[in-house]
Amino acid sequence: MEDSSSSAVTEAPTQERAATDDVNTTSDPGMYGYIKQDLFTSEIFKVEIQNLPKFIGFNDLKKFLAKHGLNPHKVKLLSRFAFVTFKNEEERDKAMKMVHGMQWRGQVLSVRLAKPKADPIQRKRKQQQEEGEGAGGQPPAKRAEGDEEELSVQIANVVTPLWNVPYEEQLKRKQQEAVRVLQGLAKEIGKTNKGILPWLFDMKGKYNKMCCPLETIQPSPTQSNYRNKCEFLVSMGADGEDKTVGFRLGKYKGGSCAVVGPEKACHVSDEAKKVVHVFQKFIRSTPYTVYSPETYEGHWKQLTVRTTRTKQAMAMAFFNPQKLEETELDVLKSSMKKYFTDGEGKDSGITSLYFVREGQRQSPNAEDLPCELVLGDHCIHEELLGLQFRISPHSFFQVNTAGAEVLYSAVGEWAQLDESSTVLDVCCGTGTIGISLAKRVKKVIGIELCQAAVEDGKANTKLNGLSNVEFHCGKAEDMLPNILGALVSPSITAIVDPPRAGLHSKVILAIRRAAHLKKLIYVSCNAKAAMNNFIDLCRAPSNRVHGAPFRPVRAMAVDMFPQTMHFEMVLLFERESTSQQQTNHPEQKVCSS
Repeated sequence: MEDSSSSAVTEAPTQERAATDDVNTTSDPGMYGYIKQDLFTSEIFKVEIQNLPKFIGFNDLKKFLAKHGLNPHKVKLLSRFAFVTFKNEEERDKAMKMVHGMQWRGQVLSVRLAKPKADPIQRKRKQQQEEGEGAGGQPPAKRAEGDEEELSVQIANVVTPLWNVPYEEQLKRKQQEAVRVLQGLAKEIGKTNKGILPWLFDMKGKYNKMCCPLETIQPSPTQSNYRNKCEFLVSMGADGEDKTVGFRLGKYKGGSCAVVGPEKACHVSDEAKKVVHVFQKFIRSTPYTVYSPETYEGHWKQLTVRTTRTKQAMAMAFFNPQKLEETELDVLKSSMKKYFTDGEGKDSGITSLYFVREGQRQSPNAEDLPCELVLGDHCIHEELLGLQFRISPHSFFQVNTAGAEVLYSAVGEWAQLDESSTVLDVCCGTGTIGISLAKRVKKVIGIELCQAAVEDGKANTKLNGLSNVEFHCGKAEDMLPNILGALVSPSITAIVDPPRAGLHSKVILAIRRAAHLKKLIYVSCNAKAAMNNFIDLCRAPSNRVHGAPFRPVRAMAVDMFPQTMHFEMVLLFERESTSQQQTNHPEQKVCSS
C-alpha cells in the first residue's frame, strides 16, 4: 500500500492532542487554550492510573478496562502508570470511581485527574518569550533571498532525507534493512513454532540468519519527480509569506506549522508543482485565511494533487467553512471555477478540481468528507502495464507508477498462475494487481473497504475488457471467511497489499483456516508494522490459530520511494504440506488426545 513519507509531514493534525507527553510540568492556563474552544477534545476527560502491575502491555490494560465496562478514547501506557482519556465526563467519573482502589495482579490501583497536554505551539512560544526570541509569538520576519537555499535543504531533509545520498548507496541501505527484517522474523517464528526449527536452522545457515532467501532489491525506474500523489498543507510560509502551499518544515508537536513550497522537492512531479504554484496564487487572491490547528480558526487547510502519465491532474482543495453561509461558499466555488477555466489557472493542467469541506474534527475516513466537483471530469486515468485504470478522489493507487509496474511484474512471476488459478486480491484498491493478472487466470476476486475504489475497480474491469474479475466492498476481516468458504478452486493464491499497519488479525486467522489456500504473497510498505501478521501466518496451530502454518520461502525489496528509507517488501508464503507437518509436529496427535 501507499507509503506516507510525503503525507507524514503534511497531514493536518486532529483537534485532539494525544497524550504523548510523559508528564505535564506546566501550570500556565494559556498552555491549554485549545480546550476552551467549542470543540471536542478528550484531553479534558483525562485520568492517570497509578501503581499498575509490572510487565503488563498496552493490550493487557485495554482488556482490563473493557472487562469492567470501560471504553477509553485513548490509552498511553508508561511503565507503572498510564494516561487514559474518555469521551465524556460521565465515563471519566465512572472510571475513577470503579478503578480507584481496585486490585489487579496483586497491585492496588489509584486514579487521579490528569492535566490536559500542553499545546505544542503555545509551549514553544512561551519558551521563545522566556529566551527573548519571537516576543508575542509574532510570525517570523521575512527571510532574505539568500536563505532560500537553506530552506530548500531543510525541507529536503524532512521529506526526502536521502536526497544527497547516491542512489546505489540508498539501495544498499534498504537491502540491509530487508535483511534485518528477515533475520528478526526468523527469531520470532522460531519462538512461536518449535516444530519448524529444523527447517529454520537450515534456512538460517544458508541465508545469513534469515528465514528465507532474499533477492536483490529492485530499483525504481525513476528516482526523481516520481510521486503521482502528494498532500500539501496550506499555512504560513517559513519565509514569512502568508497562504503558502507546501510541506511542513517540522511537526506540530515540535511547535511548528510553517511550510515550504515544493519547488525544490526532488520527488514531486513537475506537473504537481505547477498546480501548487497556480493554486497558491488563487488562494492569496481570496479573503479567506489559512486554517490554524492552534486556534481552529481560518479556512484553507490542504491541497491534494494527483497526476498521471496521460497528462491528467486532479486537485482537491480542503476548506473549513467555519460559519460561512452557503451563498458565500457558492461564490467562492464559482470564482475558483472561473480562475481555473478562464483566468491564470487555465494552463495549470488541472483536468479535475474538487472542493472538499472539512469540519472542525478531522473525519476518521477521508471518503466521508463532502467532496464537490468544481470543474472537469470526475476521475483521472492512468496507464500501467499496458492497462487502463480509472482513479477517483479517494481511491488508492501506488504513488510511483513506474515502480508499481516493477512490483506487480514480480508478484505475477512469483504467483506461478495458470488458467485454472483463482486469485484473491485483498485490500485491492482500484484493482491494479488483480486486473494485471486477470488474463492469466480463471478468476480474480477483489476485496476493498473503500466504496469509491470498488466502483473504480469495476469500471477498470470494463475498461480492459475483462469478464473474470469481481469485487466485494467491506472489511477484509468480515468478507474473507465467507469468500474463502465458498471457493472450491483447486488452485487459490491470495495476494494481500494492506495499509501500513498490516492486516486485521481476523484476516490472518481466516487465511490459516482455509486449508485449500496454499500460497500467499504479502506486499508490505512497512514490514516492521506487518511483523505480527508474518508471525501469525507461521506460528504453530493452537486453540486460537487453526490450520497448518505457512513458511516464508522467498522475499524481495522493491524501491518504490527513492530519496527516503521506505520501500515495499514482497514475501511469498507457502502452506506446510501434510508430510512436513507430521515431520515437524510428531507429538501433536498425542498432545491433542
